[in-house]
Amino acid sequence: MIPSLIAEARKIVFKFGSNTLADQNGHINPAFLAEFADQAAALIQRGKRFIIVSSGAQIAGIATMGKWARKKDIHYRQALCAVGQVELMDAWKRAFAGHKLPIAQILLTRDDFGDPIRTLNMRNTLFTLADEGVVPVINENDTVGVEEIKIGDNDTLAAQSAVLWSADLLILFSDIDGLYDKNPKEFPNAQLVETVRDVAAVRQGVSIGAANDFGSGGIATKLDAAERVAAYGIPTIIAHGGKRRALEALAQGTQRGTAFLV
Repeated sequence: MIPSLIAEARKIVFKFGSNTLADQNGHINPAFLAEFADQAAALIQRGKRFIIVSSGAQIAGIATMGKWARKKDIHYRQALCAVGQVELMDAWKRAFAGHKLPIAQILLTRDDFGDPIRTLNMRNTLFTLADEGVVPVINENDTVGVEEIKIGDNDTLAAQSAVLWSADLLILFSDIDGLYDKNPKEFPNAQLVETVRDVAAVRQGVSIGAANDFGSGGIATKLDAAERVAAYGIPTIIAHGGKRRALEALAQGTQRGTAFLV
């Protein structure tokens, strides 16, 4: 099922959580980004287009400004994101440079999706960038994102971006293989749910755990994202992004994940 979803999709949104992008020390992992860029560049050669929704600004900021790591004040957290966003984009730029693919930064808040003029401009920009072979990298604008205008997590942002761009497929890369019937980090006998056709029904049969170490989202936000895009006819895949050449493995059927069908 997953290989056919990837094969048939022309426009794909990839979302990377902080845990997927980070190495064991909590720093952005350039080798991982380069490996993904190699796989993604092959998609363009096959006539596909993609955009990236990338977490990681705060952990990149901490890696750069370690002396602020323990500060909880909102101004310092936003300042960390401001510093880290530069490092994050530089890491993505370096990853795609070897394939001569330029990247573009897009920072958004909830207000942007609520304004019809901004929404139209965002949509037009995404179409132009992707059609011209530029890789759009989207993140929440955490430097201005107070609670009133925050999207909250990048699973939701990825879903909104997929709808905005009229994507054919949303892939949420995480640090687990997909949706389980209960938390696999707590229960060794947890079973992977490989196909979901009704998100509302599956909520009643799975145990939803807390958010992960670095990120703001957990499996609950991924279910919300899958449900949101399903209403627009867009399927979703949840898969472990940290495994070797995960995108290729999913496309070849050698890596498991969860497919949310529409």
